[in-house]
Parts: sequence; C-alpha cells; structure tokens
Amino acid sequence: MKIIYFDNAATTPTRTEVVKAMAPFWTDNYGNPGSLHAKGFEARAALDKARETVARTLGASPSEILFTGSGTESVNLALFGFCRANRQKGNHIITQKTEHHAVLDSCKALEKEGFAVTYLDVDKQGLVSREALERAIRKETILVTIMYANNEIGTVQSIQELASVARAHNVTFHTDACQAGGALDVDVRQLNADMMTLNGSKIYGPKGVGMLYVRAGIKLQPVIYGGGQEGGLRSGTENIAGIVGFATALSLAQKGREKESKRLAALRDYLISKVLKEIPRSYLNGHPTQRLPNNASFTILDVEGESMILRLSEKGICASTGSACTSRSLEPSHVLQAIGLPKEVAHGSLRFSLGKSSTKTDADYTVKTLKGIVEELRKISPIRINESVMRGR
Repeated sequence: MKIIYFDNAATTPTRTEVVKAMAPFWTDNYGNPGSLHAKGFEARAALDKARETVARTLGASPSEILFTGSGTESVNLALFGFCRANRQKGNHIITQKTEHHAVLDSCKALEKEGFAVTYLDVDKQGLVSREALERAIRKETILVTIMYANNEIGTVQSIQELASVARAHNVTFHTDACQAGGALDVDVRQLNADMMTLNGSKIYGPKGVGMLYVRAGIKLQPVIYGGGQEGGLRSGTENIAGIVGFATALSLAQKGREKESKRLAALRDYLISKVLKEIPRSYLNGHPTQRLPNNASFTILDVEGESMILRLSEKGICASTGSACTSRSLEPSHVLQAIGLPKEVAHGSLRFSLGKSSTKTDADYTVKTLKGIVEELRKISPIRINESVMRGR
C-alpha cells in the first residue's frame, strides 16, 4: 500500500543531500571539536563552517548562532536564559495563547519563579493584533515571545510589525520559527527579531538538533552547565553530524523556498477547496490566506479527529489532529479553543501538512477516502453539533 505522508508539520524525512553531508561525521570525522589534535581540529572546522552557513542564511553573524538539541531546548534557553539574566530590568513577559507548549509551559514555570506573564488573545483566525501587544507592554516588560507560524492551524503572524512594537518600547522580541524554516523569510534583520528558534526536523534535516539566534548584546544565562560549549551558554559535546545536517538542510530549504512554497500553496488551496466542497459541515481553521503554504487544517463536525486519523492511517494516509507533541493527550487543542471553538467542536480537528512528495493525485485520493470515512463515522456518531457555533468562520 502506498503511503501518503501529510504530516510534515510533525516531522519531515531527511533529504538525501543532508544524509550525505552528515555521513562522514559518524565514521571518519568523529572527533570532539574541543580536542587539541587533528581529529578535533577537523570537527571544529566543520562546526565553524556550519555556524557560518546558518548565519549567512539568516542574515546574522556566526557569533549570534547557538546550536541546541532541539527546538524545545532553544525555546527554553531563550526564555529561561533571558529572563533569569535580566530579572533586574523587569519581570513581565508577553506571549499569546496559541503558542507551542514549549513556550507556554516555560512561561508557566517562569511564573513560579516570580515572573508575570500576559497571554494575549487571538482572533478567530489566530492573529494577534498590534494594538493588543501595544496595550500589554508595561514598564516591567522585558520579553515578548510570539510564534512566527502556528504549527496547528498554519496562521502566520505579522512578526516584523509585532517585533517593531517591542523594539519601540526597548523590549526584547523572540519568535519560535520552527514551522517557518523553508516556507517563509527567516532573515532576522528583516523580521526585527532579537532571538529566533529553528529546528532540523521541520526542514528535511535531522531530528535532535536546533538553533537559537541571539542578537549581539543580548545577555543570557545558561540552562545547561558543564564544559562551556557554545560560548558557555549550552554545555555538552556538540552533535557535529546533526549540526552539519541542520546547516545543510536550512541552506537548501531557504534556497528553494520561493519555488516550493508556490507549488505547495497551490496544492494546499486545491486540497482545501475540495475538502470544503466534498465534505458537508467542514470548516477551515486559521487564516484563509495568511497561512503556511503547506498547512490545511479543518474542523469537521460530528466526528472525532482521532477516529478520522486512525481510519486514514488504515488507508495509507498519514495526517494528524494537531501538534504531534500533544497527540496522546485527551484534551482538545488549546489552539482551537483559543480561536473560539468549543471543546466538543475542537475534538473534530484534522490537519494535513504537505511536503516535497505531495501531489495532486495524493490530494484527490485523500479527499475521496476522507469523504467515505466521515460518512461512515457520522452514521455511528451520537454527536450532532449545531452549525451556529461555526458562524462567522
């Protein structure tokens, strides 16, 4: 049975070019970059080259790039590292209610350390307003962290505009851009970002490697202590193979971004139109146009998302209800609740995230299969939701 992989927001396959670039660092070039001998120098050269590649891709300086073990670790370093190091300047943080749990859970933990957090509301399409951010900033505010593109509903925030608000108030701005790599412009100067998080598994790179851009002059406190690697901010022997793979993947993704994003956006729109036409009582989640080029997120009334996912999987279609990081939770998505969907409606979410292998044929087969599954599930479902709850969407 052919597998149709429509879950690229959870993770992507590793590109052949990336695997090839990584291969020597598992076998021949295995040195520790901290060692003072030939093998160590060889590894150090590869690490420096990877840092330069990432910096050039982001419009940053090599000294502003820190490598981490994941996007989640990068977020933790940004939030805990910054807030603890700058506590004397203030204790107020601003974020939004639709952030990834890496941000939300970190903010909850920081509240226990005495920091105050404002969780901004979003509109029905998942957008934060400039005015809401402006109103939330106060003299004690030291950090704003707003996700670039939402991993569940695909909505893309106006990061440049929001960051400019923070900058006008001399407040540091961080963005979780894990879903944006390879899909959107990640030039940190253009975005006005002071800190930015990326990871490898969303850009056809390896899992277990991430990155934090930190603008020169920003003070951080380590969250991992030890040998003092990464400028003393992230101790632990560097994962050279992963870092080389990440740098290669990011460079390739951004070079081919415009062409691939255009193709995916057209396929996304085709898929969205077919689902909304072929499946009654289905609705698009997120902004209709200001969204990731590969994201198609739906609410389908009177059925549960988990049931749809399992039935689709039986037919060779890999999709999700939302974030893979919380897929085993019985609680409905906090993102869907934040955009105003009641719990009983949020349980009926379905996300397709397209990728390099996705085709129109895949989309046609998926919609045809999904239509049959929804019809079958509705026959046995005790749920009948009044469509008035979806008014205005």
